[in-house]
Amino acid sequence: MARDKPTAGIEIKVHSRHGEHEVQPAAARSRPSGTSPIEFGQYRPFKKWVPWLVPVFVVANSVMFTISMYVNDCPKNSASCIGRFLGRFSFQPLKENPLLGPSSSTLEKMGALEVDKVVYGHQAWRLISCLWLHAGVFHILANMLSLVFIGIRLEQEFGFVRIGMLYIVSGFGGSLMSALFIQSGISVGASGALFGLLGGMLSELLTNWTIYANKLAALLTLLFIIVINLAVGVLPHVDNFAHIGGFISGFLLGFVFLVRPQFGWVSQRNAPRGNSSTSKSKYKPYQYVLWVVSLVLLIAGFAVGLVFLFRGENMNDRCSWCHYLSCIPTSKWSCNSQKFSCETSQLGNQLNMTCLSNGRSGSYSLTNSSSTEAEKICSQLCS
Repeated sequence: MARDKPTAGIEIKVHSRHGEHEVQPAAARSRPSGTSPIEFGQYRPFKKWVPWLVPVFVVANSVMFTISMYVNDCPKNSASCIGRFLGRFSFQPLKENPLLGPSSSTLEKMGALEVDKVVYGHQAWRLISCLWLHAGVFHILANMLSLVFIGIRLEQEFGFVRIGMLYIVSGFGGSLMSALFIQSGISVGASGALFGLLGGMLSELLTNWTIYANKLAALLTLLFIIVINLAVGVLPHVDNFAHIGGFISGFLLGFVFLVRPQFGWVSQRNAPRGNSSTSKSKYKPYQYVLWVVSLVLLIAGFAVGLVFLFRGENMNDRCSWCHYLSCIPTSKWSCNSQKFSCETSQLGNQLNMTCLSNGRSGSYSLTNSSSTEAEKICSQLCS
């Protein structure tokens, strides 16, 4: 964030023309004459919190990844696992999962987001459970490092309740948008919640604009980071709709959860009795307006999205170009991610399979009767 941790170098500058207060680093200018070091050097307007929830989130995600690898038990289902010395914690072959992780069937079993199970299987809990699952080592490392760098600072500034709510609700918003636009395959990861934290940082900067020094530089830096991360989402196999949904949810929630009171109100509250000439409002009028509008938009968006989801709507039918927000096809890669369905019958180790999409059929001898091998055969038959 664009704000440094308050120390003895933070002081209050009074603008006589407007009568408002602004936080500025003491190093940026000299202390005004006639002011005491106590008044300017020891003033701490906002409480600092000890972060513990974000580390708990990191541990919870790591534990869930370890459990998913234990459940996956690659050596039992595949002969070409990566890191076989790890035993049942070894990884799926790279051609199945290049991120070094479990199989898609294991993630589905553990609670990955799959639209058919949410809509027709009445498993709405998958909109939340998918936030705690990750596709591989590279996936969880990238997300947890981002969570530590972003989340720790936010929790120090605003506390565990507000940041916890921001994280969970943004993650839900990301899952909801993903389910509305990507209805084939499965989706896992905390990326939607992380983009919610980025969105919250942006709205927090805007709604608390008057208390920041170097605010324009902070805004441009934050926008650059957000744009770069969203741009990466147009690559194949990245669920950018979860990123966008999480970001929008977090952006709106930031106006609700991360609003700061005016320094005039804080100064008046901490001033000796009788020293205040006029009563200051805790928040500026535009902060109240943003709070109400954002809350209404968020509730309405979630309500409409859930109605469309449980009616089985595919939002790509209503928006012909929206799929480009998640993947832009080029000569280097394709964006097709079709989910194949096959009809099977099995007698001993002999598997008879027919692809329902193209009608092709074949007979195969199974080395083992795992669902992973059957899924692979179905994919080859239908492609």
